[in-house]
Amino acid sequence: MLDQFTQSVLIFMGINIILALSLYLPVSAGLLSLGQGGFMAIGAYASAYLTVNHAWPFLAALAVGSVLAAIVGVIVGFPALRIKGVYLIILTMGFGEIVRVFFLNFEPTGSASGLGGIPNHTTLGIVMAFVAILLAGFWQLRRSRIGRAISAVREDELAAEIIGINLTRVKLAVFAIGGAIAGLGGGLYAHYASFIDPAQFGFHRSAEIFIMVLLGGMGNFIGATVGAITVTLLPEVLRFLQDWRMTFFGSLLVIMMIVRPWGLVGARR
Repeated sequence: MLDQFTQSVLIFMGINIILALSLYLPVSAGLLSLGQGGFMAIGAYASAYLTVNHAWPFLAALAVGSVLAAIVGVIVGFPALRIKGVYLIILTMGFGEIVRVFFLNFEPTGSASGLGGIPNHTTLGIVMAFVAILLAGFWQLRRSRIGRAISAVREDELAAEIIGINLTRVKLAVFAIGGAIAGLGGGLYAHYASFIDPAQFGFHRSAEIFIMVLLGGMGNFIGATVGAITVTLLPEVLRFLQDWRMTFFGSLLVIMMIVRPWGLVGARR
């Protein structure tokens, strides 16, 4: 039987894996995003609002939060049809900030005071079940025709279009599905933390998710998973350093990017 602290760490690790996978999907199509915190906020607030104010079943509320995040993902994905690289990163950063400011002023969800009294429905079993389902889905996706199409778009958009791949459909799909997965992670987070406020979903959250994928390796979903596990567990292992643990953690990340810029699992090019 696991103690409460260990369960808490494993639950956050599972949620981080879900969030890292949500970013890996657009990254696998060559679309860099720093807006996953915004999708996470949409899923968190939507599901929490339904369970707190309307007594919705937990799974139904999670589904609604994920769908709303997916719809917003499609909207955000449209500009991605014309821009990429650093310009897309700036656009998604702006999107994340828009979402944060929206919930900062949206009174039905508590505005700046946050939303509390969220029922604690998230358990270790539920989180790990979602992680297992997503990993199995990504494994099948990688070996499927759709997965090869996504890889082709990442490598060369012009060549992919010439061989008949619909770029619009692929890009919108990865943004929508990535947003839905981030929304799922947000809903699970909200129903474990029991309190959320806009500050929890700012730029730092999107940057943390990006670091997970970058550290693990952008080449495959296993890298994103390993990166999420590392970013979650390493600060806990370094607790003996007390006030210096995050400084040491940041230094390790810098060294890692110098020694293995392709990530812990990513294939060297």
